[in-house]
Amino acid sequence: MSMENAWQMYRSLTRDSSVKENKISRALVKRILTYARPYKILITFFLISLVFASLLSVAQPLLFRRIVDQGITPGNASLVTWTAILIAVLAVADAGLGLVSRYFSARIGEGLIFDLRTQVYDHVQAQSVAFFTRAQTGALISRLNNDVIGAQQAFTSTLGGVLGNLISLVIVLVTMFVLSWQITLVSLVLVPLFLFPARFMGRRLQAMTREAMTVNADMSTQMTERFNVAGALLVKLFGRPQQESESFGSKAAVVRDVGVRIAMANRWFFTALTLVAALATAITYGLGGNLVIQGAISLGTLLALVGLLAQLYGPLTALSNVRVDVMTALVSFDRVFEVLDLQPLVKEPENAREIPSGPLDINFSGVSFTYPRASDVSLSSLSSSPEAEVEDAEEPVLSDVSFEVPSGTLTALVGPSGAGKTTITALLARLYDPTSGKILVGGVDIRDVSSQDLRDSMGVVTQDAHLFHDTIRANLLYARPDASDTDINAACADAQILPMIQALPNGLDTVVGDRGYRLSGGEKQRIALARLLLKSPRVVILDEATAHLDSESERAVHQALDNALEGRTSVVIAHRLSTIRSANQILVVVAGQILERGTHDELMDRGSTYSELYRTQFAESE
Repeated sequence: MSMENAWQMYRSLTRDSSVKENKISRALVKRILTYARPYKILITFFLISLVFASLLSVAQPLLFRRIVDQGITPGNASLVTWTAILIAVLAVADAGLGLVSRYFSARIGEGLIFDLRTQVYDHVQAQSVAFFTRAQTGALISRLNNDVIGAQQAFTSTLGGVLGNLISLVIVLVTMFVLSWQITLVSLVLVPLFLFPARFMGRRLQAMTREAMTVNADMSTQMTERFNVAGALLVKLFGRPQQESESFGSKAAVVRDVGVRIAMANRWFFTALTLVAALATAITYGLGGNLVIQGAISLGTLLALVGLLAQLYGPLTALSNVRVDVMTALVSFDRVFEVLDLQPLVKEPENAREIPSGPLDINFSGVSFTYPRASDVSLSSLSSSPEAEVEDAEEPVLSDVSFEVPSGTLTALVGPSGAGKTTITALLARLYDPTSGKILVGGVDIRDVSSQDLRDSMGVVTQDAHLFHDTIRANLLYARPDASDTDINAACADAQILPMIQALPNGLDTVVGDRGYRLSGGEKQRIALARLLLKSPRVVILDEATAHLDSESERAVHQALDNALEGRTSVVIAHRLSTIRSANQILVVVAGQILERGTHDELMDRGSTYSELYRTQFAESE
């Protein structure tokens, strides 16, 4: 038995047999075939190469028979020489055909991976923020890697393996029956000797492989959590390196022990196959040798049958588990399609309207909002603990919120934690759609505007500004890719961060680290503000954007913002008194409703909710 056939048989029998309980859906197969359509020419050539490869594998034993019976036995040296040359030529052709077949297989497989991976990535990018708050990042990445590659194997490994084995098996069996039906029947009787040990070891390997995946996932999870900046900082601050080392060591030890057991099981698997193959060869030589002595078959025929026998058991045994192979590939496709079929909560309009040019006003009209349930925005299989996922109670976060922000004015949102201030800004940026009511920007419902047009008109800075693990320049250019160094420096100067950047050895080309952790909180916020200023939007949303700044930096940044926001419409969640003092109107948000509105002086004169918030949250900073 060749190593390739042995490996195909091993891979087939050690796959998780539980997938065979699934049913093959005609709709799923039809959908999968749509992905194969762009590669139909390559698939055709791939299948042709499999047929020729099977024919060449049978041709060589037959030529060995010709050498023995018609060349060596009668002493025909010329025939021996030319047949040997022909065998060498066929060997070269077989090698070349293998390269061609692998090329077609790679083009199909890698092309399919590219198609699926980019489609899934783009589809995930289109999901709402609610999706990402539910989905586990590792599970999502696994769909783009493991499941996409598993789906790809349907067209390469599974398609090639099943069809290749089927073609090879038919050609080998027909040839063996023509040469000697007696030896062929005995060879088929020995098939159970291959199947029983292979399936027994296959089931053990399946169980151990599942265990290995689980313990490896546990070990990888610990590394992922501890090797990011936040996790490493927590370990350092609490002084638990010895505990971490022991915990990781115990997980790594389990991985080691499972690895040893799998290695020994693999050795037993291939040893059993080798022994059974040797037994089958011995029986063939014993029976065939007697037939040669009796004159029933020639010596060359016996040698050809032994050569064909090596090509019989591998494909035959692999095909006995073909349903597992097929279903494994289909399950991967099904898991990929599960993500692709998840509709985004925030959808693009079919006939998008354009936001008017010039200054923009904002109008919330009877807006109510309830956060969506987990089942509406994500998949239970993407949750870290699907069995523990509990549907949220359908309680409204906002109730009948109405207000107007005239163009070019600053509106401040104040209120206790959890009142709904951030939800209002999230709805304005259309990270979510309101449950009822309308949000108008420039007189146009934002649900009728393309997301790109809305994003181009708005700039947002959150309390915890995120920076990519890249250079300062790359993080700034994310807002405006065509910005020049002059534009960048001007934005950084307005955000009061330029002197700090110029003091760095690499300046704008300094890498900020994972999530910007190489910078202080105030430096991160000022870079985020510089990114906002570089974009120069018409509507600005600040979610406590100055919370991490010291008093001196805050004064400088507020001066820059006063200049930069002039003539722009701004909605700011207030953190300090300086913000609300300069606001044209203040909205007091409590329990999802706007209880009061007015300027600082007007609200203080009323002596109600705002004055209480002022005394508890803002008075100290005055």
